Amino acid sequence: MNAADQEAIERATKRFGELIAGELERIERVRQDGTPKDYTKLDHITIGILPGDGIGPTIVGQAVRVLECLLADQIESGRVELRHIEGLTIERRAALGESLPQDVLDAALECDVLLKGPLTTPRPGDPYPNLVSANSLLRRGLDLFVGMRPIRMADKGIDWTFFRENLEGEYIWGDKGIQVNDDLAVDFKVCTLPGTERLARMALNYARANGKTTVTVITKANIVKHADGNFQQIICDVAEREYPDITVQTRLVDATAAKLMDPDFNKDFQVIVLPNLYGDIVTDIAAEHQGGLGSAASANLGSQHALFEAIHGTAPTLAEQGLSPWANPCSVIRAAGLLVGHIGFPERRAKLEQALDICCDTERRVVMGFGDGPTSTDFTDYLIETIQKLG
Repeated sequence: MNAADQEAIERATKRFGELIAGELERIERVRQDGTPKDYTKLDHITIGILPGDGIGPTIVGQAVRVLECLLADQIESGRVELRHIEGLTIERRAALGESLPQDVLDAALECDVLLKGPLTTPRPGDPYPNLVSANSLLRRGLDLFVGMRPIRMADKGIDWTFFRENLEGEYIWGDKGIQVNDDLAVDFKVCTLPGTERLARMALNYARANGKTTVTVITKANIVKHADGNFQQIICDVAEREYPDITVQTRLVDATAAKLMDPDFNKDFQVIVLPNLYGDIVTDIAAEHQGGLGSAASANLGSQHALFEAIHGTAPTLAEQGLSPWANPCSVIRAAGLLVGHIGFPERRAKLEQALDICCDTERRVVMGFGDGPTSTDFTDYLIETIQKLG
């Protein structure tokens, strides 16, 4: 080994030690996490609105109309407030050189829950600085440790709820990997005991509260022995100690991706728990089977805050071609429904889901086109009319 290689090892070792020290400090903060907020007992609930980039302002605007319909009495009484938060556009972030400006994070922290449009994360070749994901920074800043994504396909008898670990795994140090030298780059995967335990309890509580009997843990524990192995074992241990009424089964992520729609493979799927990266991939696959990324929504949950969003991107091609008014708003409208249920109105969320089934599947009186058919506004008019008819 030459002197340059030895120097590279010493730099990498020092950097790795710094990362470990920071993670041990974060673990202590997780252990001190407070009692989860009970929204049903709040006198005032602030819903922050983050429009996003690309088609975001269009579809979020329609979702806000649905919120105003579903929560009309709560808004009129002053118990619920819709608060628009500006300043998170890619243009402003690029100009500041900041992925998540501090004033936006401060405004988000003042809200109880947030409804967010898609945000641009620059890629190589984009006309923006190589900023890290604002989505990831929001999750970290608000300590949103669970990504919950429901997938429903009534014709196939599928009603799945995915619980994705949101803060650890491969993404927590996604921008902190080590370029040891020109020949060697190293990234990391993180699994912590308290981080996985709180994910397990949220998924298992959901299963119990919703009459589910089986939780499936998906990993690559046969190969990734420590991070994935610990993740799987921690969830099994929590279930055995605290939820003896829930059966926990395990699956490998590659087999799950390949056989997700195989009835023999998925017959016991109800609540599904995954580490960060696998959760990102598998829930996108499931959303495609449901009807595309535009059909799915996501809830990012913590003990004190929650953020609700579509799982698709900003659709820059649509925006650049002036087709944003025809963008499908259903994903972020479903996210608004998750928000309404989360703050204590599950029956209103159920009414929205019923109206979406009518508008998107059974009646389909307004079918959106591109550029010459009904617009997002037309569809939302139809949806709100349907909600109101349901009483």
